[in-house]
Amino acid sequence: IATASPQFQVKLLRVLQERRFEPVGSAHTRQVDTRVILAANCDLWQAVQDGTFREDLYYRINVVNIELPSLRERLGDIELLANHFLDKYAPMVDRPVKGFTAQAIDIMSRYTWPGNVRELENCVERAVVLSSGSLIGVDDLPPAVISASGDESELALQLAATGKSLTAALAGPEKRIIQAALIDNGWNRKATAESLGINRTTLYKKMKKYSLGDMG
Repeated sequence: IATASPQFQVKLLRVLQERRFEPVGSAHTRQVDTRVILAANCDLWQAVQDGTFREDLYYRINVVNIELPSLRERLGDIELLANHFLDKYAPMVDRPVKGFTAQAIDIMSRYTWPGNVRELENCVERAVVLSSGSLIGVDDLPPAVISASGDESELALQLAATGKSLTAALAGPEKRIIQAALIDNGWNRKATAESLGINRTTLYKKMKKYSLGDMG
């Protein structure tokens, strides 16, 4: 509601006070009996002081106020929400993913989630798309989540413990990163190359190497 235009604020205030409105394209007034739940991502009272939100509407809607802390302030909800999004996206992309490894949950729980719940949902959706096993592991998570959680060295030790060469050990994560970037950019190769900080020729070669064709 904080971003509602002044015109919409006037219309909403009328509906709340008079409990009536005219549908678009209609000349008849309708009565309405409803409850309204509104969300705001800023201090509405400050918006009133700044002149961007109507004071009369503020007092009309400020009946029961529920403060919802950001995700970083309720880390205990991360695993619950992650599993909820997993149950949502795994059937959609037909992947047999059943859960997360303990280390993946640990890393997600140490990340600050500046994008809040939407960022967590996007993270899980990408992990489901890119996963190759029944559990989402550390290397299925976005690089930003891993690096911000301070877990790069631990991940490197895990990869080294497989006994593979450095090139072989990094092939899987590199493929997933490139595929994730392609998905994020709608399989636009120019935009993908720019987001990855490589030229298009390098991107083409890596797409060919990992059999990443245009799936859009």
